[in-house]
Amino acid sequence: MNRLSRAARPILLTLAIAIAAPASAQSVVDKVVDARLRKLEAEVTALQRQVFPGGDGKYFPPQTQPAATPTTQAGTPATSALTDVLTRMDSLEGQVQKLTAQQEETSNRIAKLEARIVSLEAAASAVPSGTPADPAPTTVAAATPASPAVQTPSAAPPAAVQKPAASGPTAARLAAVQKIEKPQTSDPGEDEYNYGFRLWDAKFYPEAEQQLKLYLQKYPKHLRTSYARNLLGRAYLDEGNYDEAGTWFYQNYTTDKNGARAPDSLLFLADAMIRKKDNNRACIALARFADDYAPLAQGRLRSQYEGLLGKVKCN
Repeated sequence: MNRLSRAARPILLTLAIAIAAPASAQSVVDKVVDARLRKLEAEVTALQRQVFPGGDGKYFPPQTQPAATPTTQAGTPATSALTDVLTRMDSLEGQVQKLTAQQEETSNRIAKLEARIVSLEAAASAVPSGTPADPAPTTVAAATPASPAVQTPSAAPPAAVQKPAASGPTAARLAAVQKIEKPQTSDPGEDEYNYGFRLWDAKFYPEAEQQLKLYLQKYPKHLRTSYARNLLGRAYLDEGNYDEAGTWFYQNYTTDKNGARAPDSLLFLADAMIRKKDNNRACIALARFADDYAPLAQGRLRSQYEGLLGKVKCN
């Protein structure tokens, strides 16, 4: 009996090692797979937080919660490692598909909003032709640096002596306009702008409007374009054409928010809307000015800004 036991010992030892080896190898595989899956889940969670701002439960749970582990009854075989891996992979694939769909939907919404903004800005910058404020002999569309104005041909005399009224200028008005001297320097663009300014300063508003439009058409990249658009709006404002004035003020602000007279145009836009009794738009313009040009609200334009705030009640 002892001899049999001694002979069987190596055999029994070999069997024990053979039985334990697969279990040990399976345990190592399970640990490697589990580590890789945890890393993948963490990366998906990071992607969620990048796509959705804010890490609260409004968009997704803060961490992916593992499914509850069912209690196994005695004698019931446990689920295999492969089954657990497939279950977790299905969950990850579902999350990735959901994130992709949400990202595509968000991109589509952003594209639609951008297209609408472009459409609104284009509509605001368009100057209707044939309005009472346009000079009689020549109709000039709104001039921007990116899109020069289009001038309608006409056989009438030069614009500076045209249309102070619907019936045509009087001889006295023509003579008065002709007395306004046009500067002659080495900078033709500056001369054209200054001539428009002199006409406006002399209260020849229709002539000033025509001159400033011609300047914007001929010199869309000149350093005085922001001044000219703002002054053109002021000419219409002084003339009592608040809609046309608002169009030019808004165009000057949106065309170049860093322009020399872009902040002034926002305040004059608010002024035009107050005179038109459109308090809602006036408040919007004042709020935009306070947000975009806060230093000017306490500096160069403080008195004008506070004066307009005193004329309208904003929420």
